[in-house]
Amino acid sequence: MKNNFIVNNSNNIMKTIFDQTPREKLIQIAAAFSNGNFELAFPYLADDVLWNVVGEDYFEGKNAVIDNGHQIANYFKSVTTNFRTINVIADNTRVAINGTAEFIRDGKRVNFVSACDVYEFNDNNELQTITSYCIADKK
Repeated sequence: MKNNFIVNNSNNIMKTIFDQTPREKLIQIAAAFSNGNFELAFPYLADDVLWNVVGEDYFEGKNAVIDNGHQIANYFKSVTTNFRTINVIADNTRVAINGTAEFIRDGKRVNFVSACDVYEFNDNNELQTITSYCIADKK
């Protein structure tokens, strides 16, 4: 299916990620992950990365995060996704991104989520901790 990214698309991320300041690079890695471009973020995962999807699940270690990213990516292939980034807040080791995601199948909305992802990077600029808050629209 189709992915619509409001802020970035994977080609722009990959093309510019190496030409960024260190802070901008962290933002691009985080944006790739938040917008479902997990493959672009995988090389930057620390071996002992932790991903806490608050109230839902917890993934410990690079392989567990990659496996879950692949599962989510497979779901994204079954729907049209519209990601909208609302805010990006960053300092030298942390990035927070909030936005929305709409999932459409056969012309009908099947889910709408408001989300915030908080990324913490280690001294090697690897993703060390990801904390995700996802709230599904109940309507």
